[in-house]
This record gives sequence, C-alpha cells and structure tokens, in this order.
Amino acid sequence: MFRNTMIAAVAVAAVAGPALAGSYTETPAEPVVTAPAPVYTAGTDWTGGYVGGQLGYGDVDAGGTDGDGTVYGVQAGYDYDFGSFVLGGEVDYTGAEDGILGGADLDSMTRLKLKAGYDAGPALIYGVVGAAYANTSLGDDNGLVYGVGADYKVTETVSVGAEYLYHEFDNFNDSSTDVNAGTLAARVNYRF
Repeated sequence: MFRNTMIAAVAVAAVAGPALAGSYTETPAEPVVTAPAPVYTAGTDWTGGYVGGQLGYGDVDAGGTDGDGTVYGVQAGYDYDFGSFVLGGEVDYTGAEDGILGGADLDSMTRLKLKAGYDAGPALIYGVVGAAYANTSLGDDNGLVYGVGADYKVTETVSVGAEYLYHEFDNFNDSSTDVNAGTLAARVNYRF
C-alpha cells in the first residue's frame, strides 16, 4: 500500500506541478498600426498661361464730353501661384463701339497689366496696375490703368470672371484735355 500511495503522490505532483507554477495569461495582441488620414488641401493652383475674351461696358469722360457703350476684346497672360499669393502679368487688346468718346471714336486700347492677388481656392481675387495705350479718331496717347478683378475656375482649364479698370490719360494727344475712362467686363479664359 505504501507503494500505491507513493505512485499516487508522484502522479499528483507530476500533474499538479505545472498548474501550480503560475496562471495562464494570454499573450498581448499585436498593436494595430493605422495609416494616417490623407491631408486634403482646398487650394487651387493658378500657375500657368491663359488666353481669353471679354465683353463689357465702358464710360468715358473726355474734358466734359461724356460717352458710354460696349467694349470687347481679347487677353493673354501668365499667373504664378506662391501658395496663397498669386502674381501675374497680362496684355489685352480692347475695342469699343463707335461714339464711345462722345462724338469721337475709340478705335482700340492696348493694356499691359501687372496682377497681384489672393488664392481663395477656386477663386482668385486680384488688383491690377499697368500702362494703357488708346488709339482714337482724335489721336492716340499713353496712360495709366488700375483696377480690381476676380476669376473663378469652373474646371481646371476654364475660368470665368469680371474686371473693373479705370484709365487716366493726362493731356491727351498733347492737348489740355484729360481723358478718364472706366470699363467693367465679363471675362472667360482658357488656362493651360
């Protein structure tokens, strides 16, 4: 019987030994690594060249003689986007209906403009300053042009906008007459 008791004690010790060594714990789960969320930027890149057309209204004061009428033209330029600041240059050629100078004809006006503006995503709000050259039936002269405008990208390649420009021609064609003109035009540009 001693022998049976010893065998039973050894068997219990063999089976119970590992159970008394410590309790069972689950191995920790591997940490889940998630990819960072993509960063969305709402800005639009205005860098590039463009060509387009314009149609609008002009109001001219030539030494007390007023006139107004339709203006139309074409433009080409280049903008460079620095983030929230956009700098660009533009040249445009504008014609007008007969009699806009109050009896005289404005044959054409060419403007060379420097643009500086704010990139508001799909919208570009800008100011303009530059030089203007007017060719009329009374002669031609150089002057100053300045104004404001806004463009909105309808697609990546097409933008629409509006621009108000004020023109000053002092002593037009070496006379004592000052000519001042304001134009407001709707514009469409193809950007590339």
